[in-house]
Amino acid sequence: MTRKVVDCRKYPSEIGCTLMLAGEEDEVVEAAAQHAVAVHRHEDTPELRETIRQLLVDEGAADGMKFVQLIEFHTGKGAELNHLLDEWEDATGGKRTATRAVLTRDHERPDTYYEFVEFPSYEEAMRNSRLPETDEISGRMRALCDETPTFHNLDVVRSDTL
Repeated sequence: MTRKVVDCRKYPSEIGCTLMLAGEEDEVVEAAAQHAVAVHRHEDTPELRETIRQLLVDEGAADGMKFVQLIEFHTGKGAELNHLLDEWEDATGGKRTATRAVLTRDHERPDTYYEFVEFPSYEEAMRNSRLPETDEISGRMRALCDETPTFHNLDVVRSDTL
């Protein structure tokens, strides 16, 4: 049976909720209903549960990954880089269009970092880049680097969960 997903980020709220739930359909409906009552102050009704059930998507379709930015950094200031990424996540909560980010360090060249940032589309990546918070943090990030970061804009051709 295909796991189901519901993601609060797809339904803007005043609190900017970012919770995502995945599991078997009945499990997700139950957990999402409890979350909707406890956090979003909805009333637990059959209509609420039916609405949640209609919002569920298959897990493989949930990420919507169509575009990835690969950013290469060279810096001996990895701790500071990590701190800036945390600041960016805090500053852009509820606004950013990036759906996932993975920061890696080259095993053979420890001052070389690669960040993979996923987006639903190229247009959403560009919208994310125009956020004032992104601009401010990226300027501070460039100042930590030994040379200008290299950006690669990549259309996703295939994505498999293995």
